[in-house]
Formats: sequence, C-alpha cells, structure tokens
Amino acid sequence: MSTAVAVVLLVAVIAYAVLGGADFGAGFWDLTAGGPQRGARPRDLVERAIGPVWEANHVWLIFILVILWTSFAEAYASITLTLFVPMMIAALGIVLRGASFAFRKTVVALRYRRIFGAAFAASSVLVPYCMGAIVGGIASGRVPAGGVAGDPVRSWINPTSVVGGVLAVAAAAYLAAVYLVQDARRLDEPDMAQHFRRRALVSAVAVAVIAAAGAFVLRADAGYLFDGLTSRALPAVIVSGGFGVGALVLLHRDASRGARALGVVAVAAAVAAWGLAQSPYVLPESLTFSAAAAPTGTLTAVLVAAVLAVVVVVPGFVLLFVLDRRGLLPAEGLEDEADDVLEERPRQRTHSSGRDGA
Repeated sequence: MSTAVAVVLLVAVIAYAVLGGADFGAGFWDLTAGGPQRGARPRDLVERAIGPVWEANHVWLIFILVILWTSFAEAYASITLTLFVPMMIAALGIVLRGASFAFRKTVVALRYRRIFGAAFAASSVLVPYCMGAIVGGIASGRVPAGGVAGDPVRSWINPTSVVGGVLAVAAAAYLAAVYLVQDARRLDEPDMAQHFRRRALVSAVAVAVIAAAGAFVLRADAGYLFDGLTSRALPAVIVSGGFGVGALVLLHRDASRGARALGVVAVAAAVAAWGLAQSPYVLPESLTFSAAAAPTGTLTAVLVAAVLAVVVVVPGFVLLFVLDRRGLLPAEGLEDEADDVLEERPRQRTHSSGRDGA
C-alpha cells in the first residue's frame, strides 16, 4: 500500500515538474528578454502563453504536500524542520511571483510595471532553484529520520543541492522555450518561434552539460543516489537522455510539435529516475516509505482521494488546455487597460503640444 501511495506522489511531482516547471521557465525568459523595447514581444508572448494556466498548475504542489503530510508524516516533519529556509523562500517566491504577474498587467506607471516585472522574473528563477536544492538535500541524505531537525544551512547549501537547483532552473527554462516555440506558431508569430527555438537549443545543451557535471558531484556527495541512477533507475536515465537528444534533433530541424512531446518525456523520465534511484527510501538510507507510512486505513483513504482527484480535476485541466490551445479564452488575449493608458498618454501630450504651438 505504501508503495502505491509513493508512486502517486512521484506522479504528482512529475506533473508539477512538466507543468509548473514550464511556467517558472517562462519567467526565466522574461528575465533575460532584454530592455523594454527589445524584450517587449517575448514578454508579451510569455504573458499570453502562461496567462490561462499559471495559477492552475500549482494545484500539483498542494497535492504533493498533502500526500506527503498525510501518508508519510515522519518524513514530512523531518523535511519541513530541516529545510524550512528554502521552503519558506520558495513559498514567498510563489506568492511574490503571482502578485507581480497580476499587478504588472494593471498598474499604469512604467516604473511600477518594471518593478513588478522584475519581481515576477526573479522569483521565477528563485523558486525552482530552491525546489531543486530541497531535492538535493533530501537525496544526499542530509535530512535525518525521526521527525527531527537537521542542519538548516548545510542541508540545502551543499554540492548536491547546488546541482539540483541549477539543473531545475535550466530544465524549467528548456521546457518553457520548447512550449513557447509552439505557442508562437499557434499565435502566428514566426519570428518569435525562431527566437525561442534558439533558446530551446541552448538550454537543452545547458541541461545536458549540467547533468553530466552533476554526475561527478553525486558520485562524491550522494553515493546512494548515484548508485541508484546507475543501476535500478538506469532505464529511466536512458529514456530521458534518448528523448532529450531526439527533442534536440527535432528542434534543430524546426519540428516544434514533436520536440515538445519528446522534451516533456525527457524531463518526466529524469524526475522518475530520481524517484527510482532513491527508492525504497523517502529519506535515503535512514527512512523507507514503508517505515514512514501511515496506517493502512489512512493510505487507503489517500488512494481513494487521489482517484477522485483524477476524475474531478484532470478533466478540468484538459478542458482548460484545449480551450487555450484553440484560442477560446479571449479574456486572456485582451490588451491590458494599463497598456491602453500608456499608449494614450503620448497622444495626449502630442495633441497638447500641437495646441500650444498653435
């Protein structure tokens, strides 16, 4: 029973990685788009692409926390007591990111729009880094069992956590770029499609380089995880690498639709490889899933709730994505009122100058 719940937990993590991760990656490209003029069109595409779904994707994070807390309470206590610093930073970053994304679409003053835009972009990088660092702290065995606190600093500032954080940011940027290529084509913006295709190629290479360098770090700093990746999780690693190369080839040939599917599978397989490599431990070499599991009745209730969630929530997600892909969410495509005001002000000044000159 505990294994089944652990699988549900891993599937939820994968869903958040490929959906929420792409949203965070879009913020990375917002951050690196350039100045107000050069970066205007990429930022506009980012807003239109993630606007309908950016809030919905965080459902998976809540699902992950509830499953972990309910089913594996001892592990949840140890993780939160030890890694409360990056978890708090990530939580505040999510709130700041959401508020900034909403406010920058409504404020009129250009100075405040820039402030909110910078907050949105910076938090979009900070949050996935912290999440990758949390995974690194857990995977490297720096979270003790027994529901007690470990070192609040070294648990997430260590070689494995740094690799995990950087890899999470790069993978999110890669996913977002791949998604944005197809979004640009759907919105009939071929120049933006080429813009993000180039960035998808660069970020794909960056992910590969970071993963290769990270292998040496894991061998020295997280031996159990490294052994798992090279044995029981090796098929998932091969799938991730193979699909990643396939996505890179399709991107090079400018075939965005197939590249998007292969890119998603590559990232999903990488997350699955981490789960398989760490099994049967929820906290490597100190606490297994079975030892941390709640009573059978609780686990059964969790599985029933998970099935109900699939029946109730997943169709809503599918409908949301279908409506978005078909352009049937016009409210998300309307120009911001603040943009209209900013465009109107130069006209008013021009007319005033004309009257003054007359």
